[in-house]
Amino acid sequence: MISKGCEQCAKGGKMVMFVYGYCDQRDCFYCPLGENRKNVTDVYANERLVETDDDVLTEARRMDALGTSITGGEPQEALGRTCHYLELLKDEFGEDHHTHLYTGITGGRENMRRLSEAGLDEIRFHPPYEQWGDLHGTEWEDILYIARDEGLTPAFEIPGIRAETEFLEFIDEGAAEFCNVNEFEMSQGNYRRMQEQGFELKEGHMSAVDGSREDILEKMGDHERVYFCTSVFKDAAQHRRRLKRMARNVRREFDDITDDGTLVYGKTDTEPARLEALGVPEEFYTVKSNHVEVAWWLLEEMIEEGDLEGGEIVEQYPTYDGQVVERTPLA
Repeated sequence: MISKGCEQCAKGGKMVMFVYGYCDQRDCFYCPLGENRKNVTDVYANERLVETDDDVLTEARRMDALGTSITGGEPQEALGRTCHYLELLKDEFGEDHHTHLYTGITGGRENMRRLSEAGLDEIRFHPPYEQWGDLHGTEWEDILYIARDEGLTPAFEIPGIRAETEFLEFIDEGAAEFCNVNEFEMSQGNYRRMQEQGFELKEGHMSAVDGSREDILEKMGDHERVYFCTSVFKDAAQHRRRLKRMARNVRREFDDITDDGTLVYGKTDTEPARLEALGVPEEFYTVKSNHVEVAWWLLEEMIEEGDLEGGEIVEQYPTYDGQVVERTPLA
């Protein structure tokens, strides 16, 4: 079983709101944040740096977001900001816009009340790794019941460092609704620290860590409310589907959408008048400040027939920053 938040994420329908880059509780060796996000006060909606509330709403519309996940750093350490964006999203898109939040601290009843009133639906706790197995009778057990009392759905979301059956006990006792286990991964942000701790990449994988997956699946995987999220699924399904949602909304008449959710078009320095003279319909090209973007298949054909001298095929993400994936020269 997966939660509503995870269902939306699996469809590529969850916008990611990064609200605060600081986390004062501890410096986890496995923290995946890169240097551009760690210890900053910037806010991002997906890849877009947020400067106004309209930036958030525009990004949500750009991908037809079904809901939003709130992350950091530690969102509870910027509670006013976190609640502001929850209220903004709920006011604009309604109660069906599902929201969940990742947190590494308990926060207490007042925080749970404020988050619930602001529109948070689901809160996913990540207790310190050093305390796994000894959480009963602590504030971590208390906060699960407090969150539920305040109208939130409490759960755990943990990295797959090792199997820990105490999380199953919390589910069976009715304290936690579910437990998500993310396959342990290396990233640019944690690679050096992970190696210092003795972890290595799994052979043939770009990010998955060699180690505990089989043990976790054996000891935790059969529980109906435990979901093991693989690194392959995150990349091949969640991320790709989110890109495709964006691509369908932002594509121009002449943009091709690939199976990976990227956009493909042609680029040439040719004067627009030349394209007009060649009979290229105006919906198949766009004039930029110092170049023209055009249907790639038309550009390729015109170059092969000698009507134009050169250009390139461009593949890029449909995200706000428009990162280019590949350029293929045509001559």
